[in-house]
Amino acid sequence: MELPLNAHTIFSSASRQYQKGQYTEALDSLNQLLDLTRDAKTYALLAKVLLKLGFRSDAAQAYQLAGEEGGLRSEHFLAEAMKLHFACGNDDQALSLGRPLLEQAKTDPELAYIIVTLFLKRDQADILGPFKSTLSASARQEHQVLAAKLLTSDVGNNDDREIVTNLFRRTPSNPVLLSAYLVFMQEVNNFNEIENYAQALERVIQSNNSKFLRAETPFYNVHWCRDERLNRLAAALDQPFPPGLPQERRAMPHAWGKKIRIGYLSNDFWGLHATMKLLRAVLTAHDPEKFEIVLFCYTPEKYLKAVGEGRESWGKIVRVEHLSDEHAAQAIRDEQIDILVDLKGHTMNSRVSILNHKVAPVQVAWLGFPGTTVNTDLDYIIGDPYVLPDGSEEHYHERFCRLPETYQPNDPAGRPLPATTNRAEIGLPEDAFVYASFNANRKITVETMKAWAEILRRTPDSVLWLMCPKPEAQAHILRRFQSYGIVTKRIIFCAKVDYEKHLGRIPAADLGLDTFPCNGHTTTSEQLWMGLPVLTPKGTHFASRVSESLLHAIGVPELVTADINDYIEQAVALYENRAKVAEYRQRLTDNRMLKPLFDAERFCRHLEQAYEMMADRARNGLEPALIDVPALPARTGTFAQ
Repeated sequence: MELPLNAHTIFSSASRQYQKGQYTEALDSLNQLLDLTRDAKTYALLAKVLLKLGFRSDAAQAYQLAGEEGGLRSEHFLAEAMKLHFACGNDDQALSLGRPLLEQAKTDPELAYIIVTLFLKRDQADILGPFKSTLSASARQEHQVLAAKLLTSDVGNNDDREIVTNLFRRTPSNPVLLSAYLVFMQEVNNFNEIENYAQALERVIQSNNSKFLRAETPFYNVHWCRDERLNRLAAALDQPFPPGLPQERRAMPHAWGKKIRIGYLSNDFWGLHATMKLLRAVLTAHDPEKFEIVLFCYTPEKYLKAVGEGRESWGKIVRVEHLSDEHAAQAIRDEQIDILVDLKGHTMNSRVSILNHKVAPVQVAWLGFPGTTVNTDLDYIIGDPYVLPDGSEEHYHERFCRLPETYQPNDPAGRPLPATTNRAEIGLPEDAFVYASFNANRKITVETMKAWAEILRRTPDSVLWLMCPKPEAQAHILRRFQSYGIVTKRIIFCAKVDYEKHLGRIPAADLGLDTFPCNGHTTTSEQLWMGLPVLTPKGTHFASRVSESLLHAIGVPELVTADINDYIEQAVALYENRAKVAEYRQRLTDNRMLKPLFDAERFCRHLEQAYEMMADRARNGLEPALIDVPALPARTGTFAQ
């Protein structure tokens, strides 16, 4: 649009003032101009002036108005508006501009970074595929970190694996791409490739190059790295929060009521998820006279539709999946939550970043992730003396809150106890000694494979029964066993069956073999529930200590071995002593409804005491500190299922 003569004069004057650094004068001129005309050119200059004066949020609005006027530079102005909205924390306004800019973002790493960050928070990753290459090719580390997160969010995606492989081949020295590449290789158990780069990985670590670890996804880091000191560094550059944030949050006014209001934050609030198989009984066992429970749910709709059970028995449900972090945090504050418990940590589609918005007086990590949660405002991590032993405190961002027996809840009423399936029905040899591992195949490391091969070499009438649904991974596992001299017919893979049938077939094995350095979690408790002994080596970080915790809680601590060599020796010794195996099986059966592991009510009372101890400190203005919850008196009889 042609500017009126007077308007043209004012615009020229404002432009000269801007060029001379006379920003206040330029702003005055532009305010006069806006009374005469409003067009993209004027709004764009206004945005520049406001930016120079430090008014970033107002500048974002001005750029947005410039873009909405249309014209050749419309997308450029909208992109600038989006970047400024994002920088100011105005996620909703930034997101509103995202979809029109998807095409431009394919060639603009900064814009791609913003769009990916915002859409991932809303669990809308389906439109983000084109930006994987854009971010990976950027020289900025935060872009590469996000690329690695995006590329490894769906490790079953062969296209993503091809992108990572090609990028890594071009720049093998890039630690972010090395990390992402190894994640894909571990998902399909490509042990040859893992070993090819193991030395490079070791050199990166030993050279104290934290760039690799700071760029790595914590979820995968705990699968291979057993050093808590290094676990603490993983993804340390990912969305850091201001150092004074925890103190500001704890100092905020808060009205404590008679009851403690507990909020649980997760996207796993549906009955078939592994977390809910553990947690459900605790939610229903909370004492309503002392506690009020609110579930802040961002579970995808497809899972809610698939499960028809009544979730209302778990607590009040507040849906936050369509809210920005800021608005989700406000929804939590509106419920006057005293203690917010994040159940996800660094797992898929987590929105743990919500906790960086001063949500509750006490903020806690529990259950979902076996390790410290980096870059998150958390006061406590809930564990037990086995997964969080003395001496590990310095490697965690949170203070320890240790339950007395185990950190893992269980649901004895909701977990089936089916009859044992006959071996012939599931393709297992009747007379063989059957070792078994039902853990995710990504947990099967080279170190684990070597130990299993040694066990099989020394136990000629044994087979190994594995859970591994991926044909490519099966092929790599079989080839590796062949290279160790183990014939492939001794390796048997489980068929995929429904949950109750899976539980029913577990006792067909003789002995469970744990993986390391990342143990079975729900899978270990399932085996113990069905009476199958599980052997595990003593670990050195949370993820490698989980089975130790569960074995103590069910009353068979002897199955925790001193180290990997002892693990091998005990596995062989039990093969040679079937009576001892039978004794363990009987003890597990006898202890199922006696020992703490499956005692949901007892567990809940310990958890509630932990919450009361946290709340007492917060009410009295005390900083978070180590909490060791005392154990209730031991039961003298069985508990009700």
